[in-house]
Amino acid sequence: MIALLQRVSQAGVVVDGETVGAIGAGLMVLICAERGDTEKQADTLLNKLLGYRVFTDDAGKMNRSVADVAGGLLLVPQFTLAADTNSGTRPSFTPAAPPEEGKKLFDHFVAQARNRHADVHTGQFGADMKVSLTNDGPVTFWLQIKPETKTP
Repeated sequence: MIALLQRVSQAGVVVDGETVGAIGAGLMVLICAERGDTEKQADTLLNKLLGYRVFTDDAGKMNRSVADVAGGLLLVPQFTLAADTNSGTRPSFTPAAPPEEGKKLFDHFVAQARNRHADVHTGQFGADMKVSLTNDGPVTFWLQIKPETKTP
């Protein structure tokens, strides 16, 4: 699974003119399930995300996680993160999980996040979303947990 996280001072998602998710200071995270991902990858990614130290401490060092600062989490599904861009000028989305699997893993990720963090909001899977944010820093990180490879 892939997470592109951005430290934000605010972020929101609008679908059909209505705000479906919004946070103040925290992390706006684009989430993508890849082919072969399972709940195990989702759980591992969530553990890493909740503990990832991207907020500054009193000394100005990135030593605090979103959990440490009680920041908001805005989780936004985005299958295009898995795009294969290695050839041609049109991306291939073959590496992304099929929509049904992607939705199931996104929903699992959100449910687990809500069990572990107080301030969780989301975008809407499969919708045409308008995402806005004010990146704080800017601070942006790519986290990826690869599917386990099967040995014959």
